[in-house]
Amino acid sequence: MSRSSRRYPRHPLLGVGALIFRRDSILLVERGRTPLKGYWSLPGGLVETGELLADAVRREILEETGLYIKPVRIFQIFERILRDASGQAEYHYVLVDYVCKVVSGELRAADDVSRVEWVRRRALKNFQLTEGTLGVIEKAFDARGKRS
Repeated sequence: MSRSSRRYPRHPLLGVGALIFRRDSILLVERGRTPLKGYWSLPGGLVETGELLADAVRREILEETGLYIKPVRIFQIFERILRDASGQAEYHYVLVDYVCKVVSGELRAADDVSRVEWVRRRALKNFQLTEGTLGVIEKAFDARGKRS
């Protein structure tokens, strides 16, 4: 898929994201390309045709962070619609966010990511996060506390 076909799509695009925790921190990536260049978010990306969701999240996380992960469970489905000045849907994604565990690998920024960082929960407010990301992360942190 060409990058330009993501703008003004005929149909919503399916993507995956990963909630990867390490003690009181979560792994975030800084987007290196449009849309949302310079914003921080969960690592992830688009599902390729014929690819299972769990395989897509494994591939995307490896491509962006150098980490091999194991998807544990689907946490939630999130819809992101970015509208242009006239109100038309310029971008429309349906994102399936997984809770994942790191299996191996060495953390590094790659692919369309400019930086990767383990961010403590209390430091999240210091990051320019993509719309809706803070709510998903807070909800996941809260759910972790209830499961312990």
